[in-house]
Amino acid sequence: MKRLAFSAKWLKFLTWPGLACATAGLVAGSLSGWPLLPTALMIFGIGLLLLGLSFTGQTAGAFWQQRSTQSGTNAVVATIAVLVILGLINFLAVQNVGRYDLTETRLFTLAPATQQVVQSLEEPVRVVVFDSVQNSQDVQLLESYRQESDNFEFEYVDPFANPRLAEAFGATQPGMVFLEARGDRRFLQTIGTTADAQALGTAQPLSEQDLTNALAQLSSDLTLTVYFAQGHGEPAINGEAAGLLEAVQGLTDQNYQVEPLNLAEAATVPPDANVVVVAGPTQDFFPAEVAALETYLNEGGGVLLMLDPRLDGGLNALLDDWGVILDDRLVLDTSGAGQFVGLGPAAPIVTTYGDHPITGDFGEGRSFFPLARPVDGRELPDTETSPLLLTNPQSRAEAITDEGDLTFDPNAPPEGPFVLGLALSREAVESPEDVSDADEAAAAENTEDEELSDEDVTADAETGTADADADQTDFAADDTAALTDPNAEENQAEESRLVVIGNSTFAADGSFNQQLNGDVFLNSVNWLGQEADATLSIRPKATTDRRLQMTGQQAWGLGIFSLLVLPLTGIALAILMALRRR
Repeated sequence: MKRLAFSAKWLKFLTWPGLACATAGLVAGSLSGWPLLPTALMIFGIGLLLLGLSFTGQTAGAFWQQRSTQSGTNAVVATIAVLVILGLINFLAVQNVGRYDLTETRLFTLAPATQQVVQSLEEPVRVVVFDSVQNSQDVQLLESYRQESDNFEFEYVDPFANPRLAEAFGATQPGMVFLEARGDRRFLQTIGTTADAQALGTAQPLSEQDLTNALAQLSSDLTLTVYFAQGHGEPAINGEAAGLLEAVQGLTDQNYQVEPLNLAEAATVPPDANVVVVAGPTQDFFPAEVAALETYLNEGGGVLLMLDPRLDGGLNALLDDWGVILDDRLVLDTSGAGQFVGLGPAAPIVTTYGDHPITGDFGEGRSFFPLARPVDGRELPDTETSPLLLTNPQSRAEAITDEGDLTFDPNAPPEGPFVLGLALSREAVESPEDVSDADEAAAAENTEDEELSDEDVTADAETGTADADADQTDFAADDTAALTDPNAEENQAEESRLVVIGNSTFAADGSFNQQLNGDVFLNSVNWLGQEADATLSIRPKATTDRRLQMTGQQAWGLGIFSLLVLPLTGIALAILMALRRR
């Protein structure tokens, strides 16, 4: 009997290893899908647990009546309840996703134009980023797009782990981003996430503007046409010689159609022209060609003039009408900033941009303009003029002699900043053809009225009151419809837009894809085309700088106060309290 009682005394402790084995089997089975070993371990643990409990006998009641047992049971039940509540909260949060941007400048909120474009997607669209490193900022932006529409998806692909897919898309380097829709794949941009890209200054985050522009083009079948003026010594655009092939490729990537334009043969700008580019002419335009450009521009066209120093292309009449003043001097950057990137003083680096849709999202990015001239403008009552490109304050402008020599005074003080580019706009005028057609119609109506007999006039007079009332009613109805019609703005006069840049080599082959040079050119064409205003107005979110600006003396005083005064004060107070206790 004593031996049996002794065995029962120790067998009741089998509940603890049984509980441990059952718990281990439950966890392992939940993670691995209940193979044989976790299942057997759980069954064995439950058996030991039951065996141990069977030998507790009369002590079971006393065990559950102990205060420690009750406290432990309450703690276990409370923990399980909290876990269940947290699980339900997470389940409801997953089913009902909601985000609240509490930042001051709405850093994590898409622009209204972007939200409208993404919500209007009718077909699945996928963004593929070929990069082994996922930038948290880019992922956050793509997640914001995906939450706006079920038709938007994105994927990160490691080009080294999946070279076949990278080859299929044409990804030649990490950081390339592609947009895939309708079976077509379009290159979007190259982002930089590696340390090498950041060290070279080529690290760029994913652009909301570029992505939204690309999505907007998918939902629009409109193809814009850009004409490059030829016949005046302009650089080639067909790749036969070094010229503007990279700029043309950048336009075709954005769904533009590029065509050459010889105004001496065409006499007028084609009616399908959305933008006309005049890039670096070395010979003057004929007066008839200048008149054709002026007519096209004044009737709501868009013209981009890129004019090098001492070469105005004979366009002074057009420029004077818009208040543009070309300076024949050459801008020199004497700050020495160009030597760090292999550029001399004759290629000023621009890091300051005007507040305009063309350059509004450039921040402090860099662009450079080899052999550039200043461009100025005078105020005109009907023309809005905005500076685009500003050199640093340490720049100077030096004259060029007729022989091509540069007069340089090393002791002269800097005169900067200089403006290298202007954007101008004004209300378009009515086409003369439309005016003549309207005049002819009015004359025909007057002739018919004069041929009316006196009887017809009398009859018309009798019914004139009723007709006038009906006309007034119809006129009022037309006014109401015009006010409520959302497409009424389409009938309004378009803007005439002009961009003048005192340099053309920034968009030439070899320079176009460097820094922000290509963005300056493409954004100018987009703005002139007047078809991407909603997306061009997207500005990058800037964080508010909350840092304290202190002088050296203030920083020194703060250091002395925190490292010397505060510790000594604490030690003195401690000594004083110790003495008082004694």
